[in-house]
Amino acid sequence: MNFNKLVVLLLSSILLTGCMYPEEEYSKNQRPNEVQLEMMQKAVDQYSTETGGYLPIQNRDIDTPIFQKYPIDYSKLREYQLIVEPPDNSFEKGGVYQYVIIHAETDPTVKVIDLRLTDKIREYNLKIDTYRQRNQYPPYGERVGGPVFRIKYEQLGMDNEPYVSSPYTGNPLPVFINGSGELVIDYRPDIFQLLKEKDYSYKEGDDLRYLLTDHYSIVPAYSEKIVLKNGEPVYSN
Repeated sequence: MNFNKLVVLLLSSILLTGCMYPEEEYSKNQRPNEVQLEMMQKAVDQYSTETGGYLPIQNRDIDTPIFQKYPIDYSKLREYQLIVEPPDNSFEKGGVYQYVIIHAETDPTVKVIDLRLTDKIREYNLKIDTYRQRNQYPPYGERVGGPVFRIKYEQLGMDNEPYVSSPYTGNPLPVFINGSGELVIDYRPDIFQLLKEKDYSYKEGDDLRYLLTDHYSIVPAYSEKIVLKNGEPVYSN
């Protein structure tokens, strides 16, 4: 076993199986852990080196949304003795995060999906599926921009527009629907805040969702492409 592999394996053993009090365990499982992310990044990089450029990912359909397209396959990392077990805050260990890779073709980078968003989207999807069984089409409202529409939430028996809590700020983010009937989380408020507070090199037409991944460990899952136009984030046409 070479030195790099030994270091990664020892780190994974210490960080992923260490004993903690229940309160610490719960807290750790509910937030991204930069140390665990770094450990997983090292394991992915080492796997790529040892396999001639392959990534330890699960197979997904070609049309899977980009931020959900490359979930990490822990069994492949264990096969190469690069981890002992998945991170403690991963779904597989009872946590709320799914570890994924972005920039898979150019600069494979480990991030996470907050699965609490998945739970909320699933809840709204059940309401929309019930509506479609009766009415054939989703409850489309006015167009927000590009392929994105508001939801006629009253027709779903809801008192307010559907929303999720932002995994970045905790603020409410509206949930819309696209032309394919898939739910879309509106990350524009979070992106607009970053545009005001941070320096950036994005140009007109660039996908601003990556501005979020530049500054956070969590990816903007369930989203449509958002671009820069006249200094503001808008949906791409």
